[in-house]
Amino acid sequence: MIAVVTVLLAFPLGFFVRSHLNANVAYAIAYLWAFTYQGVALIREWVGGDTSAFPKDPDTVPVSYGLVAAAIFAVGFGLVALGRRVGAKRREQRPVVA
Repeated sequence: MIAVVTVLLAFPLGFFVRSHLNANVAYAIAYLWAFTYQGVALIREWVGGDTSAFPKDPDTVPVSYGLVAAAIFAVGFGLVALGRRVGAKRREQRPVVA
């Protein structure tokens, strides 16, 4: 879910939103909503007996899940920055019609 939100929203937000801060905040809000939704869904599955996302032992910390989620979050900010750069270059190339 978080990867889908990152792929679908990060670059377009950077491309279309002129303010870098606003684009980053909008991406962070969308990502954190998806992260919460995904976490609740995975916990529900874990309670039902599925151990594919989290270890069976509740005392074990799922470090790999946190690292992957943080990496996806960072990639999203990179896509926002890339979208901003591409959008700025595109706006520079267009002649201004008066």
